[in-house]
Amino acid sequence: MEKEEVLAEKYDIDDERFEHNVGHHATLEEEDDSPIEEVRVTISNLDDPTLPYNTFRMWFLGLLWTCIISFVNQFFYLRQTIVTIGYSVVALLSLPMGHFLARVLPTHRFNLFGWRFSLNPGPFSIKEHVLIGTMVACNSGTAYAVDIVILQKLWYNSEKPFVAGMFLVLTTQITGFAIAGAIRRFLVRPAHMIWPQTLVTASLFRSLHAIHNQDDHTRMSRVKYFLLVSGGMFVYYWFPNFIFPTIGVISWICWISPNNVVLAQLTGSNGLGIGTIALDWSAASYYVAPLVTPWFAQVNILVGFVLVAYIMVPWAYYTNLWGSKNFPIVTAVLYKDDGTPYNKSAVLDSSGLLDEAAYQAYGPLRMASFFALTYGVGFAGLTATVVHVILYNGREIIARWKSARAENEDIHSRLMRVYPEVPDWWYGLLFVITVALSFVTCVVWDYMPWWALLLALVIALFFVLPVGIIQAVTNQQPGLNVVTEYVIGYMLPGHAIANVTFKTYGYIVNVQALNFVSDLKLGHYMKIPPQVMFMAQLISAIISCIINLGTATWLINTRPNVCTDDGYPFTCRSTRTFYSASIIWGAIGPARVFGHKDGALYAPVQWGFLVGAILPLIFWFASKKFPNVHWLKYAHWPVLLSATSNMPPGLPYMYSNGLLLGFIFAFFLRRYRYNWWSRYNYLTSAALDTGVAISGLVTYFAIQSWEGAMPIWWGNPDPNDPDINASAMDHCGYGGTNFYGQ
Repeated sequence: MEKEEVLAEKYDIDDERFEHNVGHHATLEEEDDSPIEEVRVTISNLDDPTLPYNTFRMWFLGLLWTCIISFVNQFFYLRQTIVTIGYSVVALLSLPMGHFLARVLPTHRFNLFGWRFSLNPGPFSIKEHVLIGTMVACNSGTAYAVDIVILQKLWYNSEKPFVAGMFLVLTTQITGFAIAGAIRRFLVRPAHMIWPQTLVTASLFRSLHAIHNQDDHTRMSRVKYFLLVSGGMFVYYWFPNFIFPTIGVISWICWISPNNVVLAQLTGSNGLGIGTIALDWSAASYYVAPLVTPWFAQVNILVGFVLVAYIMVPWAYYTNLWGSKNFPIVTAVLYKDDGTPYNKSAVLDSSGLLDEAAYQAYGPLRMASFFALTYGVGFAGLTATVVHVILYNGREIIARWKSARAENEDIHSRLMRVYPEVPDWWYGLLFVITVALSFVTCVVWDYMPWWALLLALVIALFFVLPVGIIQAVTNQQPGLNVVTEYVIGYMLPGHAIANVTFKTYGYIVNVQALNFVSDLKLGHYMKIPPQVMFMAQLISAIISCIINLGTATWLINTRPNVCTDDGYPFTCRSTRTFYSASIIWGAIGPARVFGHKDGALYAPVQWGFLVGAILPLIFWFASKKFPNVHWLKYAHWPVLLSATSNMPPGLPYMYSNGLLLGFIFAFFLRRYRYNWWSRYNYLTSAALDTGVAISGLVTYFAIQSWEGAMPIWWGNPDPNDPDINASAMDHCGYGGTNFYGQ
């Protein structure tokens, strides 16, 4: 044990904990591994507790990238073309920076009040790298509540003090972190809560830190494979992204008769996209994640997708249900009865509240049957999630509620015992503080009544475990955005700001909780000490909130005509969509859209709540009655019903192409080329994502940000061409028109 004693002394590791882990390390090589196949082929069953992790360079690089990503992503979020720098880009760029600091920082050991540390404790480790990536991952998306601040200033003339917006952003982002601590025993420790997306991330980090081993002599190393695939995608993505964008939407069936409106609606990329080929990884992978999502989940997505997009929607549209033929077959735009766009400002008063007389005079809003049906299916998916989890996971939840640790832990849980766990009171105290600040924010600055905040948090807490279980197993996350808007829209009709605030607390607190849990699972797989992970997540989240709000405030105060077409490129497409939602669900309210007020046409979609609750019951009883019918066990109604939750803005061709890739990778290669799949599948997904991200950034900053453009040709159509087919990216322009070609 001479080597181990030296390492233990060098890194100040407790002898007893170190010896336990080293001894366990030796025996693991022979026999112990995860019971989950996807985890076995991706995650190491060994751990080296001597690797440095809580270091100066980790904090320096982690906070540096947190600041950069928070500013850049918020800056481009308000632009016409949204550019997002994600996890994989930071992982690649921070690696050479970490190695550089390991070479240049002094190795002298300091002693500060008994705490011994060094600015350079040795080679840059994978644990430091994962912590840097986690700090960025917490904040790769912009803070949702920033849109509320923008809405108040630009549309509702009710600007609040900066501190009010700061408290709003902080509480909505961080309250979820506190909740994550309470559910980690259910969603992090159990082996079968695999969180498929974390396997891609873990594969990326392991590949970047891989060293040559024996099998590299007969098979391509992971690092070489990653560099080749990501480099190839970097080059290729210039074509669908800039040079030849038409190859991303090849609507070849439509080209048989492009002026046939029905054919165009069925086969065009802006319609149902039947037969449309997308040679664009970003489009085919965005909603399905075909290399990551388990095949059984993709089969459920396929069934739900076909049921809605290829059966229900054509039936509803071509029978003219709800006057559908006056609108395009697939669109999120709101209309009047005659098919003209709905002018929302015509029904609001100067303070942004609904003017009843103006509304009655102007008329109700209408939407495409596709849009309305996806709302109904979304309602069904929500109740199906609750019933499914009660039936299939109820006993386990009760058992884990009684015991913080299951008796039968997998190898990764046992390896994590060497590191002190985060005390529950840390999360509890954080929850008390954030909830108290939430009440202060909502009541003092009049965002919404105190009881509305309480109800929003109850909704977030009630659904966090069911939704988390679904996401951990299937990589699909049923959203609460619609149900939160629906609930408060009935309880506080006519109050747009209260509606979006309620949605943010009910929906984003839930999403943030699961985002933090996903990062905790990554730390679990990569053996990151929980207490350091806690501090890294919390500190980076706070800093990111401040930068997000500061950047947005600076832009809307300094850019002329910001968030309008005249303010190009700062047109705020996503924020304007957020504003439209505040009108539909807040100012006008669901009672006039889906209820029984003022002749609401879409009331039948509310039956989705009941249908979603019944379907899992039927299949659960059937699986008990017919235990030998194996496919019944794989019918996953929450995933099936949530399959189309992102349509729109997602388009059907994106799903069909993603599912085809899923068949190739998740089914065919896994079954018939298992050796390749087990070694390269998740790495392929990470490499393709990385190549697309870097290529997109280079294209934007090198050309598009300087107003550069690709010359117009058949593969890059002119959107201003008077010929409707010549101007369409897929040369199938009638796919986006109504039944009458208008």
